[in-house]
Amino acid sequence: MTHEGDVTPHAKNVGVGVKAVGHGEAATQLGFARAGAVTEAMKRVAQREGLDAELVRSEVAQGRLIIPANAHHLATSLDPMGVGLVASVKINANIGNSALTSSEEEERKKLHMAVHYGADTVMDLSTGGDIPQIRQAIIAASPVPVGTVPIYEAFTRVKRVEDLTPEILLQVIEEQAEQGVDYMTIHAGILLEYLPLVKNRVTGIVSRGGSLLAQWMASHHAQNPLYERFDDISDILRAHDVSYSLGDSLRPGCLADASDEAQLAELKTLGELTERAWAKDVQVMIEGPGHVPMDQLEMNVKLQQRYCHEAPFYTLGPLVTDVAPGYDHITSAIGAAMVGWYGASLLCYVTPKEHLGLPNEEDVRHGVIAYKIAAHAADVARGRRGARDRDDALSHARFTFDWEQQFALSLDPETSRRMHDETLPDGFYKEAKFCSMCGPKFCSMRITQTTAGLLEGEVPSGQPPAVPRESEASLPAGG
Repeated sequence: MTHEGDVTPHAKNVGVGVKAVGHGEAATQLGFARAGAVTEAMKRVAQREGLDAELVRSEVAQGRLIIPANAHHLATSLDPMGVGLVASVKINANIGNSALTSSEEEERKKLHMAVHYGADTVMDLSTGGDIPQIRQAIIAASPVPVGTVPIYEAFTRVKRVEDLTPEILLQVIEEQAEQGVDYMTIHAGILLEYLPLVKNRVTGIVSRGGSLLAQWMASHHAQNPLYERFDDISDILRAHDVSYSLGDSLRPGCLADASDEAQLAELKTLGELTERAWAKDVQVMIEGPGHVPMDQLEMNVKLQQRYCHEAPFYTLGPLVTDVAPGYDHITSAIGAAMVGWYGASLLCYVTPKEHLGLPNEEDVRHGVIAYKIAAHAADVARGRRGARDRDDALSHARFTFDWEQQFALSLDPETSRRMHDETLPDGFYKEAKFCSMCGPKFCSMRITQTTAGLLEGEVPSGQPPAVPRESEASLPAGG
């Protein structure tokens, strides 16, 4: 099966007319959309989403849809995509090394695995080694937007947290923009006055960037430099058409901390920053929690949309229970499917390694598949046109025992085929009207077909359809 996301350049020069510009000009997707221009990137998004290009332009102009497409990446390997309510629900896969493990080659493999199985964006969260080189390799190979968290690299350039300066932050942001990063998590919403609000939390500040900034602010008794220099950052992002992913530094790290005063205070500040970014023609999406019980999910989506003026919502999970380390790709996919239904536009995957260690290539696959399921389920629940077509086609193939079509239509064809073949490996069984769960005698779908034939007079009473002779291909023991 050919996967849409195989790591090959899909479309060169799809961003004709979009180029890096000086700080005095505006040549971003948002700027063009506001001027009434439909860019090639907008046309490509319209094509991929089955939408009218003018609708795409209008949604971008209003800030409800973003096209994360750095001018440099757009000119090489990027195939533009859209994040917003009018588009299908998207998923992001986090990759990147740590100071303790992984390499450039391993990260390339993770990228390929993520995109092959359907990740719509990836984030390079590297915190060790040659971070710029790893990032450059990922951008060069990626047909999907690449996001980063610049503060990670910034803190690797100083010995102590308190040694960080606003100038270092701006330098790192500009260097990453010049490399081709499509969107950046900027933790500008955590303010000095919000720090006392976390003192009664169970897990405190679980955002890495947020915790580092909190320590910096507490050490200097000074305001968040990302907030103070936000307009300067916007000028850099505008020059290269980099989108903001405004970070949720105070997201809850457990159910007990969900929807608390700290989280919501920051969310309101993110709404203020959204308008400041839009004033500079910079696209924005908003990051969200985290760990949230199911009964609070819809409220969280509604509050984000209200406070942040309908900018696209980008959520991590959320995890809906804290009791399943090793299975948090499942606990979070439950929450992801629900917030996708309620209105989140981009779902950041969680792997089985969450809270336990750095994900490997196989963990990435499990995380992506779990989130493709969540995003697809959300699209179906939203009633998105054509969203259920694949489900209906697979169901038909299942009822008619078209095994090859079932494999081809599944989100993970390799796994579905492997699981079938574990017990019925012979090619003969690709024609069989049963699987090893029920065998030929107890297959409900075959029985249903026999019943229908009896009612229509096509099958003589007492004579079920012929089943394969065991001499032709032996059933496994217990089949």
